[in-house]
Amino acid sequence: MKEMLLPLLGRLIKFCVVGCSGMIVDFFFTWLCKEKLKWNKYISNSIGFILAATNNYVWNRIWTFQSQNMEVAREYISFVVISLIGLGLNNLIIYLVHEKLHCNFYLSKIIAIGCVTIWNFSLNYVFTFHA
Repeated sequence: MKEMLLPLLGRLIKFCVVGCSGMIVDFFFTWLCKEKLKWNKYISNSIGFILAATNNYVWNRIWTFQSQNMEVAREYISFVVISLIGLGLNNLIIYLVHEKLHCNFYLSKIIAIGCVTIWNFSLNYVFTFHA
């Protein structure tokens, strides 16, 4: 059991490190679009999230899962579909926490990222980067 959990934990840690780089991409572009370009906060959030998902796919393929899958397009599409569902969850959580509970937008975004990270790792581990 321990032999199975350690590699999984290692991948989860790498996934989270990659996620932190994605969070920087996400927050930067969300901030740029929302604060500087004055775009709608949910459109801005979606742009930041999609750019972060692409960043995360590349780094998770190379570093976290060391994928050798030659079907890169299929793998990327799987990753993006899971991320898009995650984006829906992300926006829903932000809406609920920000609009209904009246928490700060960026605090709501951090809460959403934490929840969606578990979703993304689990589904990508099983479906996108399976051996």
